Amino acid sequence: MPDQDVPDQDVPDQDVPDQDGVDRILGQWQRERPDLDTSPMGVIGRVSRLSRQLEQRLDPVFARHGLEQGLFDVLATLRRSGEPYRMRPADLAASVMLTSSGITKRLDRLEASGLVVRHPDPQDRRGLLIELTPAGRQLVDTALADHVAAEHRLLAALSPDDRDRLAGLLRILLLGLPATASPDGEPGPGGPGGEPRRDRDPSPHVEPE
Repeated sequence: MPDQDVPDQDVPDQDVPDQDGVDRILGQWQRERPDLDTSPMGVIGRVSRLSRQLEQRLDPVFARHGLEQGLFDVLATLRRSGEPYRMRPADLAASVMLTSSGITKRLDRLEASGLVVRHPDPQDRRGLLIELTPAGRQLVDTALADHVAAEHRLLAALSPDDRDRLAGLLRILLLGLPATASPDGEPGPGGPGGEPRRDRDPSPHVEPE
């Protein structure tokens, strides 16, 4: 019988190396300190490295739209809240894991660019509501499509089943983290899953076009 065409399948790249830099580090510690169980480094080290490398690869995607990740996070949070795309600053800060001063700085920049607007809160005379402007919605919708496409490319080494398993394990780890430790080592306040609040943007200031 003649050979039949086999449809393309979404499979991991077979050229991916079997070992990474973390494997080398673990091997060195095993040689130098065989008395210690350094296996947690295999997880924590890779999560840390992935976080930095993924940010480096996603930053250009945001920059193409005149944004950076911190500003995109605020716009995306307002957008996914649904109409009228309006939230209280405290709720917005909690969602993006920022302190009140941290969210204020981002909102100032976004408002100056015409992407959000502050309104008086009719239910709180001293409060405000943050609303996504039409320009902000258009920008975040366009940036979101590019962002999701970039994330798909970054996960190309994993099969769909691998992605699901990894997402499940990361969820367990995130939910199981203890509360953020204070300087004296005692548990302190943190975000969901023990995540710390973030007071500053890690990336440089890029004004929206």
